Amino acid sequence: MDTSFFSALTKEFTSPLHTPFQKEDFYPLDLSTSNNELDVELLTRPYDHHKFLQLYLKISGSKVAYGGYLEKRPLYDRSDYFQAQDPGDKRNIHLGIDLWCNAGESIVSPLDGEIHSFKHNKNFGDYGPTIVVKHTIDGQEFHTLYGHLSVASLHNKKVGQKVKAGEVIATLGTPDVNGDYAPHLHFQIVIDMQGKEGDYPGVGSQNDLEFYKKNCPDPNLLLKIYE
Repeated sequence: MDTSFFSALTKEFTSPLHTPFQKEDFYPLDLSTSNNELDVELLTRPYDHHKFLQLYLKISGSKVAYGGYLEKRPLYDRSDYFQAQDPGDKRNIHLGIDLWCNAGESIVSPLDGEIHSFKHNKNFGDYGPTIVVKHTIDGQEFHTLYGHLSVASLHNKKVGQKVKAGEVIATLGTPDVNGDYAPHLHFQIVIDMQGKEGDYPGVGSQNDLEFYKKNCPDPNLLLKIYE
């Protein structure tokens, strides 16, 4: 599916956060291995990391930190869930975009769709509660994935349940349920779910990168947070 298809779905900045933030409220965050100033140990203390992010945003005059598509991150080294014997199969390349804000923030679907699946992914460092929405537009089917949600977000959900653009579908979870991260939304586009339900890799390996770049195109094509 051509990337121009996703870019054409929205005409301007489109946020999956319900609070009426403006584009200017978003500020980039670099969690990559190339960031020499990154305090990796701080990332393992999610409540302290959240406090740091709030200060980071206050200093920048912003309200939401964003980033991460195809970012190689040291954060995943702490969890066996992402490890492999072959270094090329080690999963540390982020396949979605993260929006770092407060727990309890309401999440909306940017587009009309229907609930594809949902699940509480409980592995250490995993998504925690997750919702996948299926979209069919101009005969093209694809999905948006919302990870690190609250447990309450999964209540009363039904497969096939219709979702309107701008409709609240979830709230953000706290570190005790979201995989042990500072509160944030993991937002990802997935073309082919490959039979998975309520879950899809949000972190890929170097060996699989070319496949995932095609199956999980840049979410910013849809959200238009940055140029």
